[in-house]
Amino acid sequence: MNMIPQPVARPANPRFSSGPCTKRPGWSLQYLENASLGRSHRAKEGKAKLKLAIDLTREVLEVPDDYYIGIVPASDTGAVEMALWNLLGERGVDMLAWESFGEGWITDVVKQLRLDDIRLLRADYGHLPDLREINFDNDVVFTWNGTTSGVRVPNADFIPENRAGLTICDATSAAFAQDLEFSKLDVVTFSWQKVLGGEGAHGMLILSPRAVERLETYTPVWPLPKIFRLTKGGKLNASIFEGATINTPSMLCVEDYIDTLNWSKDIGGLQGLIKRANDNFAAIETFVAETPWIENLAIDPSTRSNTSICLSIVDDRISALDADEQTAFAKGMVQLLEAENVALDIGSYRDAPSGLRIWSGATVETSDLEALMPWLSWAFEQQLAKLV
Repeated sequence: MNMIPQPVARPANPRFSSGPCTKRPGWSLQYLENASLGRSHRAKEGKAKLKLAIDLTREVLEVPDDYYIGIVPASDTGAVEMALWNLLGERGVDMLAWESFGEGWITDVVKQLRLDDIRLLRADYGHLPDLREINFDNDVVFTWNGTTSGVRVPNADFIPENRAGLTICDATSAAFAQDLEFSKLDVVTFSWQKVLGGEGAHGMLILSPRAVERLETYTPVWPLPKIFRLTKGGKLNASIFEGATINTPSMLCVEDYIDTLNWSKDIGGLQGLIKRANDNFAAIETFVAETPWIENLAIDPSTRSNTSICLSIVDDRISALDADEQTAFAKGMVQLLEAENVALDIGSYRDAPSGLRIWSGATVETSDLEALMPWLSWAFEQQLAKLV
């Protein structure tokens, strides 16, 4: 077979990991020189830095003034767990899952909290559940953007303004890249390491007034570890949402988050971030539309993520292989691209269908994605030649 030659142009930055994601353009360690290191995070300087991070989050993410924003431990996972353990159990709950992280929240609620009144709405990779089936008299737990499937809810139109239950939204791959309609969301969580390319281990928990009311009027029957407790004396522990973190944060990571939030302001705030992600998505979609051997895993175009883009290899010669061989083929492509230092960490998630997953969030440069696309075809043909 006549294989295409190795492309000449290479991405200037080969980091397309879906988390931790690449740092913002122009980033260097020098931007962290003002970090409050070697000081207590409860000292005046440390608390001011934490409060600044919260205030900038509100400004850039356009969070309503009456919503509470807190920095919490254990990344997005910690933030979601805090919401589940503090808020659920007051009424029934609808759990939605269309990829591995949504399934993880189902496991926690079913096997750990052991709630009785649970409705499970699931869909296979590449699809959304039927959102019309959700009972909003119940609490509703869902991921806005499925990081491991590349499938997202297109908007918040499916959520009624007047609802009895709370909506608890894991938005970690959506926040800062997609429009979150906060009036429809009672709990929003994310981590610094996704769209803004921050460092890991820190999560953000955003609560609506309705969520705060639940916290102050309902006490779960199960004990809450100290690291999960959001109330004190039956009232919201408001200090958590003013910079007094539950446990010790990394002030170096805080400084890094502040730096990227300031960069976000410089490029146009939320709309500037969304535009960068959309431009990146368009670069990949153009290639996919022109390339017969690859497709977006998300079937419905309106549900396709603009951050965690999951791609399936659909060539008939590959589809004829068994599942293990298909996985090996995709992994071979990933290894070739990594060996050439043109794409790092773009294999599909371990629980997802075999294929590729390319991060295209706001810290990625469109030019790097455009340079990468010909390399995908080169790696595909290199692997295909091994089958002949």
